Amino acid sequence: MRYTAASDTEVKLSALLDAAQLEPVFIERDQQEVAVLVSARDYNRISGKAARDFNAFCDAVAERAAARGLTEEILEEILKDA
Repeated sequence: MRYTAASDTEVKLSALLDAAQLEPVFIERDQQEVAVLVSARDYNRISGKAARDFNAFCDAVAERAAARGLTEEILEEILKDA
């Protein structure tokens, strides 16, 4: 993990954004951790957004497949030979 002082963040924002792509960057004020800068990818993973998006995608695919006549029985038959 990386640490930086709050007073330095304005000057170093570009470098901090780059660093946050690799690891969390803790921001300190008066030698106390006050914030953490993380990549959007890590935030989505931590917040569960990626899992929700994947589940929504799976649900949409399942709905389209069902609308086209795919049933559990047909799917089992297709996967039996896989």
